[in-house]
Amino acid sequence: MLKTETPSAEHAQLDQYPTTELINTLVDDQTNAVKAVRAAAPRLAAAVTAAVPRMEAGGRLIYVGAGTSGRLGLLDSVELYPTFSWPHERALALLAGGQQAMFVAVEGAEDDLEQGAADLIATKPTANDVVLLLAASGATPYVLGALRAARAAGALTVGFANNTDSPVAGEAEIGVTLDTGAEIISGSTRLKAGTSQKIALNTFSSALMVRLNKVYGNLMVDLKPTNAKLVLRAVRLTMFATGADESAARAALEQCDFHVKVAIVALSKKTSIDQARALLEVARGSVRQALAA
Repeated sequence: MLKTETPSAEHAQLDQYPTTELINTLVDDQTNAVKAVRAAAPRLAAAVTAAVPRMEAGGRLIYVGAGTSGRLGLLDSVELYPTFSWPHERALALLAGGQQAMFVAVEGAEDDLEQGAADLIATKPTANDVVLLLAASGATPYVLGALRAARAAGALTVGFANNTDSPVAGEAEIGVTLDTGAEIISGSTRLKAGTSQKIALNTFSSALMVRLNKVYGNLMVDLKPTNAKLVLRAVRLTMFATGADESAARAALEQCDFHVKVAIVALSKKTSIDQARALLEVARGSVRQALAA
């Protein structure tokens, strides 16, 4: 039996725990998700290193999963635009059962190997694409179908699984095993298995965006200010990075459609917005290199 399906011997009387103990037990078990991701750090680093040149060449991130895993992939994909201005068309998510499965479980969809392959092929994958395949069991047919189609197209495949020696991690070019073990509620991989996948995806995509020069120091300088909160964040980030007052920061941002990178370079180097853009283009989007030019 898969580890993720094996009932936990440690908490056989879970339903009899006092409520406070029940809460503490559920919370404490989540710490194992962090440990599992930490153990997989070298594989995540390898995935980022392999993904960077593909993204620089115009490739896309394509997330594939079913159930909780698929929803976590979709979540990571949609958050890349407001956080890093990553284009929507370069972060796709395939969910077994279609987009409606985000809200209502589509029974049996994860068992369709052929549909996984067909959905992946429909994205017209190329060798520059990076396909992230997520399955707690590591053997979900829909995900395996997509994996095999991605490999046939020459795309980089990164397989995430929560069981050792799984097909998803084994068949992918880079396998990331998040060995979280048995769940407190037997088989409920929405618990620490899901948490470990969320951490791993956050870690992978954030590290990738750092390597693509979308972070300066630890500042989110490529955000897309799509609401009032993010507009204020853009102003504060510009002030923090340059030492400018609020009126100067806002004035610079208004001239460059609130692109924090451009405002920082323009204010720091006392140059025009157009010149700041040109410096950033030469520096391949690196604020640090543009400032040093």
